[in-house]
Amino acid sequence: MWTVKTVGLGVVVLSLSAELIAWLLCRLKPARNLNEVLFFPSETSCLEHIFTPSSPRSCVCSLPHGVETSFSRLLRRIMSASSSLDLCIFAFSNMDLSRALLALRSRGVTIRVLSDKNYAAVTGSQIGVLRKAGICVRCHKGSETMHHKFAVLDGRLLVTGSLNWTLTAVQINRENILISEEPDLVQPYIQEFQKLWTQNDPAQLGLGSDQEAARLTSEDDAPQ
Repeated sequence: MWTVKTVGLGVVVLSLSAELIAWLLCRLKPARNLNEVLFFPSETSCLEHIFTPSSPRSCVCSLPHGVETSFSRLLRRIMSASSSLDLCIFAFSNMDLSRALLALRSRGVTIRVLSDKNYAAVTGSQIGVLRKAGICVRCHKGSETMHHKFAVLDGRLLVTGSLNWTLTAVQINRENILISEEPDLVQPYIQEFQKLWTQNDPAQLGLGSDQEAARLTSEDDAPQ
């Protein structure tokens, strides 16, 4: 009888030990970094719930509701920024993405936008809208086209790909977006943004402060 009890106790101990080891391994295992790929064109759906998730009133527009699309997923990622967002973009005319940045600005998120100087002046560009809202914007002054399309959120989340921030890119073109928290991918983009941001500092270009540069180039930034 003593032998049976001893064996039984040993089985229980081994079982508990195995569960404890499995639990410890799960706790010690590093969390997987976010990696997500989105493809466009995207279906059109109502996005109001993303901008006003706490609103008690439901939207009554004619667009499909409760549909998860590539664009709604992108918009959610952009809206997830809690402290900072650095955006380097060639073409920016999408009003929903502009609305997202304005919403982040109202929440106290620090936003820096670097855009191509020529595209900032086209009809429908949102660059002037962002500047009027107090968002710090610099236009690339080099002779080459500033064709980057990437954003870094909170210094840890990268959003990049072929997608310009335009309605055509979102709803018509074949485009792609990669969203990643992999440090080896994020860090080079942080460095590239900071390099370009410094190179296009209005003070270094003899234009004074960012605010003064915005005033002097307001005609270039406004839709023509």
